Amino acid sequence: MDTPTAERADLAPLLERTVVAAGLWVVLLGFVGSVIAWLGAWIPAVGFTTALVTAALAVRLSRHLPAPAGRPLGPAAAGALVLGVIAVTVWTGATHSEQVLPRRDSASYLQATIYLAETGSRPVAVDAATIGGPQTLAEDGLTLEAPAFYEIGSPADPSVQPQFMPGPALVYSLPWWAGGSTATLWTPAVIGGLALLAIGLLVGRVVAPSAAAPAALLVGACFPWLHTARSTYSEPLAGLTLGAGFLALTLLLRAADDTREESAAQTADRRLRGAALVAGALIGGTAIVRIDALRETMLLIPVAAVLLARSRGWARHLLGGAVGTTLAGFAVAGVMSWRYLGEIGGSLVPLVGLVVLMSIGCWWLLRRARAGWSLPDRLTARLPVVLAGAVVVVGVLLALRPSFMTTRQDPRDPGAMYVARMQAELGLPIDGGRTYAEHSVDWLAWWIGPIAVTISLVVLAVLAHRLGTWWAKGGPLPAWSAALVVTTGSTLLTLVRPGITPDHPWADRRLLIALPLALVLCVAAAWWAGARARERWGSAAGATVLVVLLAATAVPTAMATWPHRAERVEAGGLAAARTYCDALEPDDVVLAVDDWAVNHWTQVTRGMCGVPSVATTGKLRDDPQQVLAAARRLDERVRARGGRVLLVAHKEPQTLQDLGATDVRVVLDTQLMEDAQELTRRPEGLDPLRLVVWTGRVPR
Repeated sequence: MDTPTAERADLAPLLERTVVAAGLWVVLLGFVGSVIAWLGAWIPAVGFTTALVTAALAVRLSRHLPAPAGRPLGPAAAGALVLGVIAVTVWTGATHSEQVLPRRDSASYLQATIYLAETGSRPVAVDAATIGGPQTLAEDGLTLEAPAFYEIGSPADPSVQPQFMPGPALVYSLPWWAGGSTATLWTPAVIGGLALLAIGLLVGRVVAPSAAAPAALLVGACFPWLHTARSTYSEPLAGLTLGAGFLALTLLLRAADDTREESAAQTADRRLRGAALVAGALIGGTAIVRIDALRETMLLIPVAAVLLARSRGWARHLLGGAVGTTLAGFAVAGVMSWRYLGEIGGSLVPLVGLVVLMSIGCWWLLRRARAGWSLPDRLTARLPVVLAGAVVVVGVLLALRPSFMTTRQDPRDPGAMYVARMQAELGLPIDGGRTYAEHSVDWLAWWIGPIAVTISLVVLAVLAHRLGTWWAKGGPLPAWSAALVVTTGSTLLTLVRPGITPDHPWADRRLLIALPLALVLCVAAAWWAGARARERWGSAAGATVLVVLLAATAVPTAMATWPHRAERVEAGGLAAARTYCDALEPDDVVLAVDDWAVNHWTQVTRGMCGVPSVATTGKLRDDPQQVLAAARRLDERVRARGGRVLLVAHKEPQTLQDLGATDVRVVLDTQLMEDAQELTRRPEGLDPLRLVVWTGRVPR
């Protein structure tokens, strides 16, 4: 086949530019939209215009993406990949969740989206007059605060600040304006599908074009990926930006070595700087949707240092793009999510310290290398074996941790108290300080099987050996090396310290780099072993080996996902919220008077229902008489302005009866199905969740 025909048959560049442009659009929209939302101007006309302008810019920037030489992704392989991604996307969207009440992060993101879309601002200023005047928030025990929504400002000029980074709310606000709740709840599936396309294209480049579709299908069918793509989490957005970033980085490395064979290094650098900047901006820019993307930027630092040591000058632009967008993400967080930064400071500060130490260490080693220092020859010669052995030892130690370690946290931490309640419900020994982090490798095996975990560890050791060989002998840097180092490092940090309440499937969100990495390594093993068997024993043997190895991963993955294949978490949540909102009067000011009402309905009331709401603090709720006194004072202030206080309680009327409330009635009584909550085993289905809301009036 001649070159023009081969180029026409290769559909990879078009698909690669598509996913990279989509990832860049998320990053650009997040940063530009954050400024607009901070100014209070995020309205439909401005939002859609911003989306179009940033999309055009993203498409233009994606043209910097190199198209390195390699096996083309022909119509058959490309068609299989695209059809597979579409199938997973439709399945995911058709089974989307309706997590509306802010019980989990996905509902918190949805409520932040609605609040932003309806008010045009972030944070959202609250007119003190609508809640009885400045005296209301000046009173001890009354607050605007609710889970994932902070009260900031003064009693005279209060605001509500959503907890997380603004990127997800900005992206999800567009479908909310365009198609309401249905379009919004389908959006994570579509974005997750683009992330799967990026993974498939990466595998097509570094393994084989025919491996692209199976890799994408395996990742998309793995339950933790499917679970997050069914809800308005930040993970689908981060999956797209990181997937596109790793794809761009892989193409960059391959094109760099292709170019270096043709021209001088200086010319090659000029051609690749734009591509390096794009790859870095995608990885670092993930911070606009998830602040912990700092971890991936940190892991790019040693990668860039090694590239610079090997005279890849464009690595400065790679690092500059990543560091610049990460710092921009932290700047946005410092202005729009500073309460959240303070809340996660216990885990964020050590990570920042690690970034600083790694930066200083890499800078010092790079200077030494430029001065002529290098590893001793004996160590260099043994480096391949050392790296491979280290991978195996670390992997085995992580897997064996339950036999010699029990990880704990401060038992007074709110998460520890939640774990203790779960342990009591599940009949486990009460030890709320347990994080169960020593079982993190077991969590991987729950969803893909122990054989796949073992295969991925062996392949990782082999690839580490290859990287050691490259360092010792030189030659072209493997195109997959940078993405592998960053994802492996991220996986290691996650497995050592997941840093999340160990409530599954909630906690399995932490595995959304680890699981795709393991599955891709298993696909690579199947294709490599199949090719070797075909060379030695013929096509039939090669196909048999490939299918057997692929089945060793696919079958356990499918079996783990099967019980969840059609479940829709909290389906009916939107209808429940509408029923609740319909029960409110335009002149009501809602006062949430028990824990569940505060947690579930405070933000729904002001965000979805458009009715002012105030919450009681836990300290005030401990004394019903104090709650009643505060409610009466609030009612007097609200009535003076033409409104009435509506008391809201969840689950049972006892709280309202203790307050002597009048006109007590049930305004919502329904049952949803929520995620199961497990600590020591894989969840297999959904549990019932009854929602009952009682309202009453303040006794006079």
